[in-house]
This record gives sequence, structure tokens and C-alpha cells, in this order.
Amino acid sequence: MAERHTSKNGKEESQVCELLAKVLSKSKYSRIHDGLIESLIRDELGKRGNEKELLKAVTAKLHQVGAAYFPRSPAYARWLEILADCPVDIHSAEAKALCAELMGAHSSTRERLPIINEFFNTTLAGIAPVKSILDLACGFNPLALAWMPVAAEIQYFGCDIFSDMTDFLNEFFRHMGMAGTFSICDLTGMQFTRKAQVAFLLKTLPCLEQIEKNVSVDLLERIPADYLLISYPVRSLGGRAKGMGKTYETQFNDLAARMKWDFKRFEFESELAFLVKK
Repeated sequence: MAERHTSKNGKEESQVCELLAKVLSKSKYSRIHDGLIESLIRDELGKRGNEKELLKAVTAKLHQVGAAYFPRSPAYARWLEILADCPVDIHSAEAKALCAELMGAHSSTRERLPIINEFFNTTLAGIAPVKSILDLACGFNPLALAWMPVAAEIQYFGCDIFSDMTDFLNEFFRHMGMAGTFSICDLTGMQFTRKAQVAFLLKTLPCLEQIEKNVSVDLLERIPADYLLISYPVRSLGGRAKGMGKTYETQFNDLAARMKWDFKRFEFESELAFLVKK
């Protein structure tokens, strides 16, 4: 993906900087990885007739891949206050209730709440207890740890495009005394430094393809994990099915054939999942 950043034109570089500043000035996008925003701006340069159209196209993509999953602005300050009084045992009733409440604030994890125990204990049964996780475009999924079949000394690494989200997750794991590290990232060009037993890409690949077509193959080849847990939504955020399950299963099967993967398939009410052995 390096070719997306090769412009030497001083005027264009100045324009990119100005447009980046304008996107970051919007509160909804101010905590998104600026490298991702810059890449989207560069992709749109020359395609759009004017600045207004370019900014509209860039923010539309940012909305699709991130902002749309928060029906309301995340209340991190209030959540941190609540967390301060929460027991330091993620398996306690109080902690699990808080985790469920917080996951309900993010559309992707909210959809999974009704099946959360079944989802993780079914898909990960063959490799349990899981010793290390690399959660890519994690959202609030790390808060589901209490429902996962993991080892007592689980190592959890995750990343997402929102810096305020990853800051919160770091504080949550610190409070709970668990080994978790979360950072901001752009998966389309990410360089991996950690290996894990399993990498999660939960409802992630469709979002990546909206950013850059055919980026998934390169990413999947580079992920340093023994297993991949890949899932797809079967309905849109608005609740419409529109044949999504069949479409995504076809896409996955094409990937699996190309990569020569050995995998297991799991179908749930709201999600289609595959555990891949790399």
C-alpha cells in the first residue's frame, strides 16, 4: 500500500495537510487514525471535482467503517468513573454487567450480545483454552473476554482506528489487572510485531474492502497467528438481511480456496463465522 503515499508534489502535499486538518476538526472523526484519513484523502484526489465532494466522500467512508457503529457518542469519561468502582474481577457479576452495558453502546458487539456465550465457546472450543489473542479492528469486543474460553494468563492484544477507544480499553484491562495492550492502527498498511495463537477479524473484512478493494488477501497472509477467527454479519446495521450471509460466504470460500485454508464453519442467528488454521 506504500504507493498511496508517494506524491512529491508540494502543492498536493499542502492540500492533503489542509484536508486532513479539516476532517480531524470534526469531533466525530477527530480521534481516528490520521494515517487512515490521509490515505483516503489521497485516494480521492483527482477523483472529485472539488473540495466539498472530496471531504464528503472521505467522511462517508469513515462513517461506514467506524463512526456508524456508535449510535451515540461514547461516554468514556462517565464509563471510567463507573469502572473505578467496579470489582477488579472481570468474571464478577458487576463487571460482566458493566461489560455487557458497554458492548451495547457499539453496534457490532450489541448484535453479538444475545449469542455471546455460544459464539465464543463454540468457535474456539477446538483450540481452548486460548492463550493469546490478536483482536484486529477490535471495537468493544475485548470486553467480551469473560465469555471466552481462555487460559488464566491470557495475553490480549488489540487495535482499532479510534484512539479514545483504545485508551479506554487499556485503562479497562489495567483496572482488571489483566495483560492487555491496545493501540490505534490502520490495518490496510499495518506492520505486525506480535504473534498470537488466534487473531480475531470479527465482521472486519467487509469494512476493509470498503476502504481498499482486495486488501484482505495481503492482510490475511501477513497476520502472525496460528488461527484466524473470521466472521461476517448476516444483516445490515439497519437490520436488513439482503442476502448478505450468502454473499459473504461466497467471498470467504473464494478466499479459502485461494489461500488453501483448512477451516470450520459456524452459523449463528446474527453472524457467520469461520475458524481458519493457517
